[in-house]
Amino acid sequence: MRNKINKNERGFALPISLLLFVVMTIMGLTLVTITSKEHSANTDKDTSQQVFYAAESGISIAKTWIATETSALESASQTARDGSLKFCKTTLFPNLKDNSNSLHSGSNQLSNVILGISGKEKERLEKYSFEYFITYSPNNTGIPTIKTKTVASTGGTDISEGTSYKSAATSLATYYTIYSCGCNNTVSSCNIKNNIIIPLEAVVSVVKWNYFIKYYFCIFLFF
Repeated sequence: MRNKINKNERGFALPISLLLFVVMTIMGLTLVTITSKEHSANTDKDTSQQVFYAAESGISIAKTWIATETSALESASQTARDGSLKFCKTTLFPNLKDNSNSLHSGSNQLSNVILGISGKEKERLEKYSFEYFITYSPNNTGIPTIKTKTVASTGGTDISEGTSYKSAATSLATYYTIYSCGCNNTVSSCNIKNNIIIPLEAVVSVVKWNYFIKYYFCIFLFF
């Protein structure tokens, strides 16, 4: 009788052990899956943030070009540049008509504009790039149009000294829009279908040789 009971106990313990093994396996797989998803989410977040910084760098480079090459900007002819731009296309900007003409464009890798980096950090930033183009600010139909506004000016005084303009002579401010796109790949390899592209835009106005941000950045994220 005792042998029969022991056999029943051993027969009952086996399925319990198998059940516990299955439960522990499922729990382990679930934990690995959750950890993997969290790691992937953090990686994607870091990548998107770096692409955003790349797009901002394009805005800054374009502003610097406007400040130093104002005469070139004012004499530039409008040209359709969608064909020459690798990934920063007019279709990414809802307020701009497709294949609109622009006045100037440029591109670079993030590693080339951030100073003081080397080694692995430089190698990492080489994988991020930006393209930008500058147009006259578009009208309500999305077509870049020359728009001017009479503003007070003191002939050479920086716009940050806004109060001094009230008692000075007037001049015309011309409005331009900078469109910039960041990408998580090099300029030559970035593909709008396979990479993360983040477009930004900023409106600036040029008064003689001065420029300033008239409106803060309007940001559109597309993944």
